[in-house]
Amino acid sequence: MEKKRIPRLPLEGSIDLTYRCNNTCRHCWLWLDENSSEKKRELSFAQWKRIFDEARQLGTREWVISGGEPMLHPDFTEIFDDLTGRGLTYTLNTNGTLITPEIATLMKRKGSKMIALYGADAAVHDHITREAGSFEKAMNGFALLRESGAGFTVQVVPMKDSYHQLDEMIRLARTLSPSYRIGTSWLFHSACRSESMNRVIDEQRLTPEQVTALDPPNPGYVSKHKLLNADHREHAAVKDDRLLHQCVSTRNSFHIDPYGGLANCIFIKDPALRYNLLDGTFREGWESFIPDIGEKVTGGKEYEENCGSCEKKEYCNWCPVYSWLEHGRYSAPLQYLCDISDEKMNYKKEWERTHRRYYQIGGVTIQVDSDIPFRDNSYLPKFDQFRVAEPGDDIILIRYHFDMPGLTSDDTGDEVYKKIPWAVYRKNRSWLYREILEGLEDKPPRRIVIFNDDHTLAEIYLESPDLISGSPQHALSLFPSDQLLLSRIFADRDALTLHSSGMIINGAGLVFTGQSGAGKSTISTLLEREGELLCDEYIIVRKRENGFRVYGTWSHGDIETVSSSDAPLKALFFLEKSAVNEIVQLKDTPEIISRILPRIMQPLVTSDWWEKTLGILDNFVREVPFFIIRFDKSGEIGAIVRDFTEKMTNK
Repeated sequence: MEKKRIPRLPLEGSIDLTYRCNNTCRHCWLWLDENSSEKKRELSFAQWKRIFDEARQLGTREWVISGGEPMLHPDFTEIFDDLTGRGLTYTLNTNGTLITPEIATLMKRKGSKMIALYGADAAVHDHITREAGSFEKAMNGFALLRESGAGFTVQVVPMKDSYHQLDEMIRLARTLSPSYRIGTSWLFHSACRSESMNRVIDEQRLTPEQVTALDPPNPGYVSKHKLLNADHREHAAVKDDRLLHQCVSTRNSFHIDPYGGLANCIFIKDPALRYNLLDGTFREGWESFIPDIGEKVTGGKEYEENCGSCEKKEYCNWCPVYSWLEHGRYSAPLQYLCDISDEKMNYKKEWERTHRRYYQIGGVTIQVDSDIPFRDNSYLPKFDQFRVAEPGDDIILIRYHFDMPGLTSDDTGDEVYKKIPWAVYRKNRSWLYREILEGLEDKPPRRIVIFNDDHTLAEIYLESPDLISGSPQHALSLFPSDQLLLSRIFADRDALTLHSSGMIINGAGLVFTGQSGAGKSTISTLLEREGELLCDEYIIVRKRENGFRVYGTWSHGDIETVSSSDAPLKALFFLEKSAVNEIVQLKDTPEIISRILPRIMQPLVTSDWWEKTLGILDNFVREVPFFIIRFDKSGEIGAIVRDFTEKMTNK
């Protein structure tokens, strides 16, 4: 299926008002002295306003304002007032030292304000900025914002000389604002490719271990991305030597430097790849110049032999523009990023060992990821037979999270089902399952599950790790039974989940079903010496290339014995307790359907499921022989079934 994409519109613009700054931060890759002569080249308010107007005509609705220190621009107040007064979404990046009461009042306008914090005290902060008094000025800026009622985010910026204070910086950030974030975990080389600046930047780079600790890979997200984009893997594998083409053709953003240079990315500092807006229009730059950038930079042999063929791509932040900053070549590898990738690969392997498990059922792999490590006894022993070391080709993903998502009534969508213990909602192409407990319907739920459209991806949010860190769990989905989930999954795979017992005798798969109390566990006990019991409560029957097969499940009844085995399905028996022991074939199709329909496990939401299931049932009734099996508790039925299977397998 072709993935829909937003047309190429300039939706988000990033601008640097100046590269001058009143600090001299050790890590800065853009710095110019606040009195630099480059000030004369900076765009005026009138010039910026013309650009804003032209960009808005093409669709720009979101702006990122940065620098240098943007408040050093002589027209900052006018520029900020004009841009934010249009009701557009914005983000402002600043060191906070130049905030005045007037600016603080302006910053009350709805938007994201990112204020940098370089240390937990004046000694470290001022050491990083190389500006005495900068910590005190920043604290004053924070105070003015709080007094004005302007919300903001504290951006904690870690580097080598401040890393020892990271925990203290976070604690300070939390006292300054309810919102904080960790800034970039690794540092870029300077835009002007200054050797002296780069030496200082190199000195402040964190170790690969520290970078990974701050920005660990998320194997669960990677798995989710691969699953959701499975149809596009072949396309993604196609090699393309045009290093910037992907960004240019798929992104809806742009950057403008202080002098009117337009490019598709803030990190592009090559003059040849910037369009001068003083000599042309924004439309011409966006529609003609930027698309050409994607064709101008190619990788060649250096890229093909290094980053282009590297197995560590999944963990690497490499980008051709970073290579240009570091080496002056877009195709060059960056050893620092290679070292970080090695560390992230090691992290991923260890994470997968402790936070991921695979289980195979009915020919489908269930991958279970958890935000906290699994214990040896996280699940009941019955799952051990179904656990596998590697996934198969058909995967569904379950991920445990241990903080509840902040959902409002607008987020849940339309209610389609409600019966204790679950309410189910539908919104766009997602399903939301909200736990409801009797007598506590108005209380916040202890768990919420969000599924994608076909239920192959489940994000399970739990109120507390205690829900899985106590007694061993009886279901991977944490539902009353995993079959509530699997019955939906298997309907898309020509399979039915039957309330039945199943066995393999003489290589033949047999299913025994009937109404509650018909004797599924009894027949399983009577036949236990004749073959292998798959499960006495739920069985999966699935259409494969050579006919239907029967698969065991872990969802057992009275008998705890289960098996992950499967076999060709040779017969389905409707159970009848009797004074005689016999097998009688049943050929009346309406009677077969009336008997089997109540035995099919139904998911919570069935509107689309029934159509698929009835199609499977039609094939099932036509291809599988059905019988009535009458039996008593004498055990004589064992020999009868044994003879029956021998005849079936010899046909």
